[in-house]
Amino acid sequence: MPTTPPQPLPRWDYTAQDISDLAKRGIDAYKIVVDRVGALDTKDCTFQSVALEDGRTKFTELKELVDLTKSVSPSKEVREAADQAETLLNDFDVEASTRVDVFKAKLAAEKNIKEAGLWDQLSSEERRLVDKMVWRLFGYRCGRLSRSHAERFTQILDGKRLGLGLPAEKVAKLTSLKKELSQVISEYEKNCNEEDGFIVLSESELKGVPDEELASSEKFSEGENAGYKITYRGFDIFSVFGYAEDPSVRKKVYESWQSRQEKSVPLFNRAMELRHKIASLLGYKTWADYVTEVKMAKTGKTVEDFLDDLEDKLKPLGIKELEGLRELKKKEHEEKGLPFDGKFYIWDHNYYRKKFFKHTLNLDGAEIKKYFPVSAVVPAVLSVYNHILSLRFEEVKGASVWHPDVQVFSVWETDVEGDAGFVGYFYLDLYPRPGKFTHNAVWPVLQGYELPDKKRAYPIIVMVANLAKPTPERPALMGHQEVWTFFHEMGHIFHHLLSRTKFARFHGLNVTSDFGEAPSQMLENWCWEPQVLKKLSSHFETQKPLSPDLIDKLIKSRYSLTGLFYLQQVFFAKFDLVVHILPVQDDYAHLWNSLRKKVYLHEYDKETPGHATFQHLLGGDGVGYYGYTWSQSFAADMYKTAFKADSLNPAWGRRYRDIVLLPGGSRDEMEILKVFQFHLPTDCTDGIK
Repeated sequence: MPTTPPQPLPRWDYTAQDISDLAKRGIDAYKIVVDRVGALDTKDCTFQSVALEDGRTKFTELKELVDLTKSVSPSKEVREAADQAETLLNDFDVEASTRVDVFKAKLAAEKNIKEAGLWDQLSSEERRLVDKMVWRLFGYRCGRLSRSHAERFTQILDGKRLGLGLPAEKVAKLTSLKKELSQVISEYEKNCNEEDGFIVLSESELKGVPDEELASSEKFSEGENAGYKITYRGFDIFSVFGYAEDPSVRKKVYESWQSRQEKSVPLFNRAMELRHKIASLLGYKTWADYVTEVKMAKTGKTVEDFLDDLEDKLKPLGIKELEGLRELKKKEHEEKGLPFDGKFYIWDHNYYRKKFFKHTLNLDGAEIKKYFPVSAVVPAVLSVYNHILSLRFEEVKGASVWHPDVQVFSVWETDVEGDAGFVGYFYLDLYPRPGKFTHNAVWPVLQGYELPDKKRAYPIIVMVANLAKPTPERPALMGHQEVWTFFHEMGHIFHHLLSRTKFARFHGLNVTSDFGEAPSQMLENWCWEPQVLKKLSSHFETQKPLSPDLIDKLIKSRYSLTGLFYLQQVFFAKFDLVVHILPVQDDYAHLWNSLRKKVYLHEYDKETPGHATFQHLLGGDGVGYYGYTWSQSFAADMYKTAFKADSLNPAWGRRYRDIVLLPGGSRDEMEILKVFQFHLPTDCTDGIK
């Protein structure tokens, strides 16, 4: 029988005025907290009196809610209100972060705690909270500084990062630059979410694209321009890249798609200019050094060396793989009487990648997709997680949601009865629509933490995806890569839900960003295990799972073209790094295209502004994309240690929960890995196949 959760779901029927009012009330409430702490006399500063955490938690959760609303609401009016509210919230956050009086209160509290001999009376998480307030934990967490050195390093670092040691006029300048940067990024993200471009292709231009791949594309007719409306959202455009036989069509579509955010080029340029100015004002050589200082990498040079080394290791394999694809292209062009200039272009990749798998493994992606209807994959994935992590899920029917497509689930421990077994909620928003965020991501809208009465606030997290929508002829289907991505994002969901910390700032995904992908990357491995693939697959017509032969071919495909796959990841990471190291550039499009050719090896003709479509660059602080490859070794080590011998072993699933997921960011990540694996992780490049 369904159980009533001890924490109700939030409402999602916000009007534009509601969003505006929420932001204003949230700012007023947090300002009271900040003002109170800033007004404390230094002798009165204690762990209890410098009580910023509750106010900070509520303010951060409000920012998450507003950002999610801006990214998913079907109402343009509500999205615009959320965009404006986000600006108000970010501006206040900048102002609060540069309060010298609050910073002095934090330092005084730490000093008073230690002088009174109270430090050892604090729990390890409370001590970590004090450390976190002044960034010290990043000084010694990687074994780079002893604790005593780190303590002397702390106050210098915190003041430097916040600009609190600057003269008043420079603090004012810093605040102005940070506010403008926030506004530029907000406008950039709005452009991405509101983008509704398309290209019209005739039936002859779409030769080779299966009818079922076009089933969700709208027919279009305007004068002599008639055919299918191929939007830049969703997967219809990737069907063109993967199946359209005419290379000139693939080229036209690719260049159009890469130019879809051309209007955001000035915003990208300004963001880079502002980041360089902020870093310089704070005394950093580059923005990359500023960002990585509080990550595992510590410096931009460390990231640069890591990526250079990875590129050198992958290049020979990538060149060999590219030669194989080029030969396929040459052969096809000869058979069809098409001219061949000996080059392999960026718009050729998806098309000949599919040809390669068909040629070498007799593996047809369109056929594989038929085995993964969304309606079967979602419950099957939950079933796998249910078994491994000892959880059960109940869909909440009739709940308040922002769109009818959205599903809500409550999560419970399988072996605990009553309220004590409640874990939290997650939402799935899986299909594209106008104005919605265009990629795959999760929003941790509520954290889990201990309330003043010792009860708990339970976490809520939202997955946003853009899968192919169902049509009258067939259900929504997922390619295996989409299943893989879905499994990955679900990994983030359970990292968030299964964490249990006292303070919200350590909950779940609040770990060092270049470690944050490792738990989800580890869970991706299940998508390549035969017994799991059998559970996940169910042909939409016959309901039969993948045959052993198809499973074997799919697993073999995992290790095909991996050199090129990771070289593309290195390109993305290198571009993310170099734009934050080099001086401001006049032509980022040239840098984007030329660096892609150098690293990823694919040719191009026209220099398109693809950099303006790369949301990772401005979606956070930048210099973060390297984390996907950096954390691969951690993921590989964890999987090899725990699950390789028996991928569905719930005993190891429990150990994984308790050691890796439960502490969130309340313990040092390298310590977590060492306890889980019984040894220190390997070098960061060892997890790359």
